[in-house]
Amino acid sequence: MRKIDAYIFKKYIGTFFFAISMLIVVVIIFDVSENIDSFLKHNAPWQRVVVDYYVMSIPYYINLFIHLFAFIAVVFFTSKMAARTEIVAILSSGISFWRFLYPYMLAAVSIALMSLYFGNFLIPKSNEVRRNFKDEYMERLSQSAGRNVHVQMGKDEFVYVESFNIAKQYGYKFSWEKYDGNELKYKVLSDILYHDTVAINSWRIDPYAIRHIDGENEMLLKGRNLDTIINLYPTDLYKLKEDFEEMNYFELRDHIRSMKEKGSEGVKAYEVEMHQRMSAPGAVIILTLIGAALSSRKVRGGTGMHLGIGITIAFSYILFMQVSKSFAISGGLSPALAAWIPNILFFVIGIYLLKKAPK
Repeated sequence: MRKIDAYIFKKYIGTFFFAISMLIVVVIIFDVSENIDSFLKHNAPWQRVVVDYYVMSIPYYINLFIHLFAFIAVVFFTSKMAARTEIVAILSSGISFWRFLYPYMLAAVSIALMSLYFGNFLIPKSNEVRRNFKDEYMERLSQSAGRNVHVQMGKDEFVYVESFNIAKQYGYKFSWEKYDGNELKYKVLSDILYHDTVAINSWRIDPYAIRHIDGENEMLLKGRNLDTIINLYPTDLYKLKEDFEEMNYFELRDHIRSMKEKGSEGVKAYEVEMHQRMSAPGAVIILTLIGAALSSRKVRGGTGMHLGIGITIAFSYILFMQVSKSFAISGGLSPALAAWIPNILFFVIGIYLLKKAPK
């Protein structure tokens, strides 16, 4: 059985990487044809186009289609095995169907672990380079939040900035207030707020006026150029399109916690992203089970019939995943449930197909 395990494992991994490599080549060709005008218009250096944009996009494209092409790979080579009566011979020799699935699961877990690493650590790192290139030569990812920006930094802390200059990283007409219930205890006023690059939440205010209020007692301090640490980030004062793409799992988790503390809008989109990064690798294993069960029976129509049914199931999974994501972001569905519902539903389908598979 070890030779058969190695044979199936190599077939699965080889078919998967060959198929997804061909897809990436096609995707890059279409992307070049679509964006070449933008590259030429902004005089993007071709070395940066190749390395900073396309090479750094490869992990993203792999992870985007990983569960789809894992499924197609399983359906493709398993249906060929069934057509050549190889599976019948294996099962007739006394090997159980569950033992037959062992190399499939071994390969699926390997691909799932790769997806887990890519989605949570490698892609956020490569996205930093890719998004910097996009921001410079293709589209502006940072957008002004407009005038009169209000940010809640904690339960009883509030910041107000009349406007914020993204390029120069400073704001006008800054106010920082701390409350004890409904009672104002601390207030800082400044004409200009500078972001200090020493730390992401380090700021300089100039000039400043600080009021400490304790009942009827009040103390006022005034001065110039005060360096301070505030639980405020530059991205709180402007919009950065899909900035979660640059965050690894732990950064994303901490960012969600910070958003909730500040009462920020749009936190559900970040929660859905975090849960999908964990559920996507599970989809590889579930779709592998479905693909193996579906394709192991020899049917009229052979590989073509299996591929047709398989692609329909795969795209049904992707459609269901997008619908549940939309319900979580704009509706009342829990982000965790939205990310895992497709896996739960298709796992049930997989169990049913496994019971019907040839034994």
